[in-house]
Amino acid sequence: MNALTGAYVPGDSPLHRLPAGAKLAALAALCTVLVLLRAPMAMAVAALVVGVLFAVSGVGAAAAWAQVRPVRWFAVALFAMQMVFADLPSAITSVSRVVLAVALAGLVTLTTRTAAMMAFLERCLSPARFVGLDPFRLSLLLSLTIRSVPVMADLATRVREAQRARGVEWSMRAFAVPLVVSALRHADALGEALSARGLDD
Repeated sequence: MNALTGAYVPGDSPLHRLPAGAKLAALAALCTVLVLLRAPMAMAVAALVVGVLFAVSGVGAAAAWAQVRPVRWFAVALFAMQMVFADLPSAITSVSRVVLAVALAGLVTLTTRTAAMMAFLERCLSPARFVGLDPFRLSLLLSLTIRSVPVMADLATRVREAQRARGVEWSMRAFAVPLVVSALRHADALGEALSARGLDD
């Protein structure tokens, strides 16, 4: 199941050994702190903390870059908009906040087995049984939804790079059609994998 929904990197770091619930709670707390930070210097300290967490996790630079790579163009666009409508400190703070939040969420994914994540979500959703819903299927749905966000962002990045290589960077049709086809292929492969595991009904 992990191959379907996560990018888990095996390891024995302190972050790997933390329970899924503790990591999700820490993620919520750290993202709240990022929202409250206003000064570029404070964001620099936050970036240092995130860098230390990645170093402690031992997931490697390539896995770390893969988490923030899909949002790099969004970060560039956000920075440009902030420079137009605000100022340099605001631009730095806004972009840093988004990139660091994505990196932290990615770190949770990289250091948490999907089975552990789903087990925690299933426990949290156990009251759903009282209204006739299956907590396991709800936790699976949430896991797939969370995983689909970076997958779609990565697909969009690949399509954009292919556009640039073909010299049709500004063609919306050349972007939308391959993206939809890639998304449908991914959904079809995911459906087949779920069906093979008896989760298609």
